[in-house]
Amino acid sequence: MARELQLKTSPTRTPCIGICSTTSVGDAICRGCKRYAFEVIRWNSYADAEKEAVLRRIEALTVQILKNRFHIHSAEALESTLQERKIPMNPALSPYCWLHSLLQKAPFGGLEMEAAGFSILKAHEGTSLAALADMSDQELLVLCEAHFARYFHQVDSLT
Repeated sequence: MARELQLKTSPTRTPCIGICSTTSVGDAICRGCKRYAFEVIRWNSYADAEKEAVLRRIEALTVQILKNRFHIHSAEALESTLQERKIPMNPALSPYCWLHSLLQKAPFGGLEMEAAGFSILKAHEGTSLAALADMSDQELLVLCEAHFARYFHQVDSLT
């Protein structure tokens, strides 16, 4: 409820984490924030309700993927880790979104998962953190592509 209230009362923040592949390489879906190219380009012209809809979509897809591989036992520790490493995060979104940003931006050397507030689920214990991060991100991109194909296939230009 508090997170929902925060989304409604504070200015909507961009989900950008500084890895934009839509503008640098022309990807249809940003490898960093998972917005569609037209959303990245039009972001500043969107009303808060439109921005929040984009954030809710990204959050739902991210949580769906990461909850199957990771457990967050301390959102506070995770937030502190992100702040220490100067990795952008939106406090209005699920800690799983924060974890996704950490997995994308942080070098894994020296990252103590327990101290950072998360762990790998038993089903994935034999897989390295780097491999899980890559698998999660690839699966998230596939899910974003499927969502785009289903709901935005008619959007073929920025006009």
